[in-house]
Amino acid sequence: MPAAEAPFDPAFDRASDLALLGKAARIAGEIGLRHFRRGVVAWDKPDGHGPVTEADLEIDRALRAGLMAARPDYGWLSEESTDDPARLAARRVFILDPIDGTRAFIARDRAWAHSLAVVEGGRVIAGVVHLPMLERTYAATLGGGATMNGLPIAASDRADPDGAKVLATAAMMEAALWPGGVPRLDRHFRASLAYRLCLVAEGRFDGMLTFRDTWEWDVAAGDLIAREAGARVTTRTGADPAYNAARPFLPGLVAGAPALHAGLLTRLG
Repeated sequence: MPAAEAPFDPAFDRASDLALLGKAARIAGEIGLRHFRRGVVAWDKPDGHGPVTEADLEIDRALRAGLMAARPDYGWLSEESTDDPARLAARRVFILDPIDGTRAFIARDRAWAHSLAVVEGGRVIAGVVHLPMLERTYAATLGGGATMNGLPIAASDRADPDGAKVLATAAMMEAALWPGGVPRLDRHFRASLAYRLCLVAEGRFDGMLTFRDTWEWDVAAGDLIAREAGARVTTRTGADPAYNAARPFLPGLVAGAPALHAGLLTRLG
């Protein structure tokens, strides 16, 4: 269950949190670019939890210092910080990934991102995804629409799964995962889950999907941006994602134009 059970506050000024996230994302971008250009120092985390870099850790420290100084009553959940159960009692929580797409960052791919969100009552109310190398910043507030570099964006109106441009790994297309029949998708890939969601929000792709358990920090900001652009976003079971859970995983994610999303879920059974 999401931890924040306090009543949702519709009068809260989400724009101020969005501005704060935007400033923090730019700081993260400056740090990330410095490491990217001078050479990435990386190693593997224990227990098979994937790679981490000096940049991930420096960005995490900088973001935590700045954001928590500005909002000391908020909780904190980050990929690169030790989880503090105190977040479960906080009304609002920062959920972020210092670098989403760390493997891409290490491989000198340009499509890595900083993903920053504020969650209240299990719902994302403000989110920013910033890609410094691509000079793209996606942003949204709950009920306020979604933008890319300050301009409004909208998801596609694709309905038919067959031929739809969808971001997914090859493993997601195995026949056993599709009881209703494997759709003939025009499949593409980007390393960053946050970026995949933003590409759906922008209408450059019709949908994205992942059936693996997904960390909240990878998708919280992108989830809101896609929704506010008109896409439908659920877990692979069709449920609305709920954030700031004690175990911060989601059971996969499916996002896309509303009619396409419905068609994908039908094929998934």
